[in-house]
Amino acid sequence: MLNTNPPATRTRTDKQAFTLIELLVVISIIAVLAGLAFPAVNGAMDSARKARAKSDVTQIATAVVAYEMEYGVLPTVTASNVDSSLIGTLTGNNTRKIVFLETSPWKKGKGGTNSDSAFCDPWDSTNVYKIAVDSGSLDDTNYDNKIKAGTNSEIIIKKVAVWNVPTGTASEKTRRYVTSW
Repeated sequence: MLNTNPPATRTRTDKQAFTLIELLVVISIIAVLAGLAFPAVNGAMDSARKARAKSDVTQIATAVVAYEMEYGVLPTVTASNVDSSLIGTLTGNNTRKIVFLETSPWKKGKGGTNSDSAFCDPWDSTNVYKIAVDSGSLDDTNYDNKIKAGTNSEIIIKKVAVWNVPTGTASEKTRRYVTSW
C-alpha cells in the first residue's frame, strides 16, 4: 500500500507537548505582568501603612481625651514623644487600672511599641509619634485648646494632637506625614 502523506506533512497525534518557543513566550508574558504588578503592590502597601498610622494617631489622641474624662486631668506628658511613660499610663498603669489604649510590639507595616516602649509608626521602629497637649504651655495659664503641633509647629485649636515625623526622601516624608487633627 502506498502512503499518500509524506513524512514531513504528517501530524503528530500520539504525543502532545509544548514547544520550547511556546514555553518561553508564556514565561516572558508572566515576567512582564509581574513587573507591572510590583509598583502597584508597593503603592497599596504604602497606603495601608498610612491608614494604619492615621488610625494609631487618632487612637492615641482619643485615649488621652478618654483619660482626661475619667480622671479630670490630662495625663502627664514628660516629653513631646509618645514615650513609655505615657504608653504605660494609657495601657493600664494608672490608679484605676483602666486600659485606654491597646498596643502590640512593633512590626514593619503595622507599627506598635519599640524596644524602648515608645509608640512608633509603621515605617520605622525609630519614628516615635509626637504629642502635644493643652496644658497651658503656650501662655502657662490659659487652657484655651491652642497648641503647637506638627512638623512645622503650627498652632491648632485642639486639646490633644498626635503626629509622626517620617524619614526618607522629601516625597516620602510628604506622603507618609500623618496627623490626628
